[in-house]
Amino acid sequence: MAEKELTLKEILLEIGVWKTYFWSTKKFILLFIGIGFLAGIGYSFYKKPIYKATLTFALEDEKANSSLGGALGIASQFGVDLGGAKGGGAFSGPNLLELMKSRVMVEKALLASLPSDSKKTLADYYIEQNGWRDNWNEDNNEKLKKCTFPVGADRKKFTQTQDSILGIIHKALTEKALNVERKVKLTTIISVEFSNTDELFTKYFTEALTQNVSQFYIETRSKKARKNYEILKRQTDSVRGELGYAIKGVAVSNDAVFGLNPAMNVKRVPSVNRQVDVQANTAILTELVKNLELAKVDLRKETPLIQIIDTPILPLPFEKISFLKGGVIGAFIFGFFAILYVAAKKYWQDLMH
Repeated sequence: MAEKELTLKEILLEIGVWKTYFWSTKKFILLFIGIGFLAGIGYSFYKKPIYKATLTFALEDEKANSSLGGALGIASQFGVDLGGAKGGGAFSGPNLLELMKSRVMVEKALLASLPSDSKKTLADYYIEQNGWRDNWNEDNNEKLKKCTFPVGADRKKFTQTQDSILGIIHKALTEKALNVERKVKLTTIISVEFSNTDELFTKYFTEALTQNVSQFYIETRSKKARKNYEILKRQTDSVRGELGYAIKGVAVSNDAVFGLNPAMNVKRVPSVNRQVDVQANTAILTELVKNLELAKVDLRKETPLIQIIDTPILPLPFEKISFLKGGVIGAFIFGFFAILYVAAKKYWQDLMH
């Protein structure tokens, strides 16, 4: 029992020793706290605000596969499938969210022209606003100094340097700054949130990215139906031309036998053959026109609807550390390290003795 009381007494004495030691170094600790407070204020003063752009849109639900029935029999004979599998499954739900962050879509947005300056791309604007080009000029790096991203440039002809820079920008924009998610689970409303220190870039990039993804998604979903429609359209035009040619042939043949002796039927054979062509082409054209209209309906059904709900409007909301908050955070960090330093110093002195 006495041994425990002695141990407790030693602990209390040790606490007293440390308390006295920390009190003796209070000026040093307070000095560091003051420096940290001023450093925090300075940081909050020079730290650029983070602008946030939010764009929401409603995405059409993926519908079930449908068939247009037996009326499409003639279309299948021409190699046209109007009731097959739909093309939207690959880009629905989570896949569309990942598509927003893909390098292809981000690069297309970066290579779009600025609404405020049609001769400059978002990529060049980003490089200038982040001071990269000034650093490249100071380093006197010829490859980087000449590296630009002109409006309308062929992406396939980009150099390795251009590819590398776009890769760095893509990584910087998508790792933390870009967030794509559904507003509510199991709904079709998707929110795109993007943050950056430049207000204009934040707005324009968010809009360009959403526009490119929407266009790509719509084209992909309706690709098969559009191809089928174009095939039917070409075939309908071709048969219509053949029908016109056959009708003209009937007229020419009739003119050739005008006033002919009724007993001479052989001379009427070309006219009869042309009439058969007219009847056959008329029947084919009737079915093709019918299926062409069905293809139009299918194309409209296959074209998804992406309705923009909210777009980022200037001025954008932003986050900036206040002077007080910056000072408190700086004081806490510097004070913590000051206490850690004096504690380590005393512990080392005790070991040496």
